[in-house]
Amino acid sequence: MRSLSCFMRHGLIAAGVLVLSACSTVQQAYPEANRFPVHGIDVSKYQGVIDWNAAARGGVRFAYLKATEGGDRVDDKFKANWEGARAAGIPTGAYHFYYFCRPVEDQVAWFKTHVPPASDALPPVLDMEWNHLSPTCKLRPPAQKIHADMAVFLREMERFYGKKPIIYTTVDFHREILTGELESYPFWVRSVKGHPSGRYGKRSWAFWQYTATGSVPGVQGQVDRNAFAGSEQQWQDFLAQNVATGSIAAN
Repeated sequence: MRSLSCFMRHGLIAAGVLVLSACSTVQQAYPEANRFPVHGIDVSKYQGVIDWNAAARGGVRFAYLKATEGGDRVDDKFKANWEGARAAGIPTGAYHFYYFCRPVEDQVAWFKTHVPPASDALPPVLDMEWNHLSPTCKLRPPAQKIHADMAVFLREMERFYGKKPIIYTTVDFHREILTGELESYPFWVRSVKGHPSGRYGKRSWAFWQYTATGSVPGVQGQVDRNAFAGSEQQWQDFLAQNVATGSIAAN
């Protein structure tokens, strides 16, 4: 009965797209995220082999997959995840992990080489964060340089894929580099210790990564979980608009 009431609060009974256990799990484990009815995951090779049909049955509404990093690394599971998630009917997108020791032009070309244009795919994502553990790149360019390179990458993403790209970022990188910048792009923000408003101020956001230790059917071990910043109807509108134009309004 508790799960049924969760569906009623979010207006999802008519949609019939989430299983009851998925709704109640989100509610119990992540109370601040439960006001958002549409949840998904982002994955890389570290999640191993994923049963995407089980994930879809378990309430995964969208998936973002790591595709590339820098100018010479492809995620080992990208192709399998891309094919598997799409075959399971899960709206799917790809992201690039930015590497500060490689020219932006090389990275754009690398992403385009490995991520096929697809009219029904979610907009591509540019992942901008400091990699504190990188053994090969300790470079931290000035903000002005990063802004300029991001503009190059984002413009080419939009031109090539016909979709306005999304910027993923973390609390520290946003604070140091992106506060007040690139307002015309939708943001996907990481905030695992509370609602993004407490860490990103007035930044509008479209997706919220609220945990790195989530669990969903079909994935062995922990996985990042994310919420879409809108209602069920807004999600359906976004999907319809995305297929047609690739654009998305920030929250």
